[in-house]
Amino acid sequence: MSEMNFAKKVEKWEVLEVTVPGRSENNPFTDYKIQGRFCSKNEEKCADGFYDGAGIYKVRFMPSFEEAYAFEIKGSFSEAVYRGTFDVTAPSGNNHGPVRVANTYHFAYEDGTPYYPVGTTCYVWSLQSEELQELTLKTLAGSAFNKIRFCIFPKHYDYNLKEPISYPYEGTPCDSSVLTKENFYDYAGCAPGNDWNYKRFNPKHFQLFEKRVNDLMAMGIEADIIVMHPYDRWGFGGMEKEEDDLYWNYVIARLSAYRNVWWSLANEYDLMKTKKLEDWERYADIICKKDIYNHLRSIHNCRPFYDYSRPWITHCSIQRQDTYKSAEFVDEWRIRYKKPIVLDEIAYEGNIQYGWGNISGQELVRRFWEAACRGGYAGHGETFMHPKDILWWSHGGEFHGESPERFKFLLKILKETPGPGLAPMEAQWDEVAAKVDRTSLDDGNYFLYYYGFNRPSFRQYYYDDRYEYEAEIIDTWNMTITKAGTFKGRSKINLPGREYMAVRIRRIG
Repeated sequence: MSEMNFAKKVEKWEVLEVTVPGRSENNPFTDYKIQGRFCSKNEEKCADGFYDGAGIYKVRFMPSFEEAYAFEIKGSFSEAVYRGTFDVTAPSGNNHGPVRVANTYHFAYEDGTPYYPVGTTCYVWSLQSEELQELTLKTLAGSAFNKIRFCIFPKHYDYNLKEPISYPYEGTPCDSSVLTKENFYDYAGCAPGNDWNYKRFNPKHFQLFEKRVNDLMAMGIEADIIVMHPYDRWGFGGMEKEEDDLYWNYVIARLSAYRNVWWSLANEYDLMKTKKLEDWERYADIICKKDIYNHLRSIHNCRPFYDYSRPWITHCSIQRQDTYKSAEFVDEWRIRYKKPIVLDEIAYEGNIQYGWGNISGQELVRRFWEAACRGGYAGHGETFMHPKDILWWSHGGEFHGESPERFKFLLKILKETPGPGLAPMEAQWDEVAAKVDRTSLDDGNYFLYYYGFNRPSFRQYYYDDRYEYEAEIIDTWNMTITKAGTFKGRSKINLPGREYMAVRIRRIG
């Protein structure tokens, strides 16, 4: 390649990529820098670029306005200055922009469209075979899931003993043939035989990863990217400070221009014993300075919570701390942190040996509804035994559980909320009740009651003597909505006496 290349038109909130030639001798990942300055009538931003292998450097930019832009690219590998112009057109299809925090506890796309996260976990699906990756995308396309958590680094854990299709660094891995289910814990951190250069990235690994981020973006699915994690036999989780910082800057330069990116600093940060609080705060500082688009940011726990009140954290990414309770604490966490509560791990539908991976579909759906009616958002995972050890929670593939179809139904209910989202309200001790989160709109026109494993045969409701209300009975498991008539004043509504029922009441007019 001998000259600059870029698109002359791009949609608002799409990725504009400028490609230029540069030097590749020595170590282009550390010896040379490249940066772009992008300007329009309403916007001016400077974006770091990166080396993409084969003498190619790239700078990516996500425009926020529909107008003409100009740019200037400079690299330390040359005295040349690359300049160009491009036009930004209106967004189309499901392009609503990045997701932002809205009304303290909820989310909305940048164009104002409400976003109700229904997430799933699939840690290393993008490091499986091409065939399995495509099957995963097909499965996601037929689901309600609009957010997926997954890792940049490969994962070493039960049911995850095979080598990934690529590695993030130049070098060679250990001999995986020595690993068994009996000894794999012995190598957590770094198995003998690894030989990596932590200052020379493997561009192919990141090209494959960002291809999947782009695929998800086209499907309207948020990529909740786990940048670090403790389940590691390759040594990637135990790099030195300088190597970590190089990695963070490279990842941000490559991925931050994608509108569907969320940053998860780590999965189960507290299990990474080589990292201290000052390390996590330093990584957060790098993100806040280098991610010029201010994507959503959080960090995920195993046991103790991170301090979610830290100003850099936009939302709480929580793993339950109690064996039985999870969503039941959403009210308390909303009050404590005053941020959106996202329960990214509340145990998975499945039948493996671990308690975190063998609850029923009914129980997982119950936890989702409990979280929603308390003003939070829950996450799915699936861990069913498989003859080839292909578990959705790590590898993707197909669903085998009963819960995914029920989440389509829940998402439909959430999208019918006349406001930014739900908020918990006072109710009787054996029910969970929600109303529209307080906005400029009257918050007394919509009520949702969830009875979980309780089975009342009737319930009485009263709001006022002035307005008329319409009632519906929702069977959250069988996914039906039955009209229950209208009433004014005090009313008794008969219920079927089954578990997992809800009642929705809306004021008429």
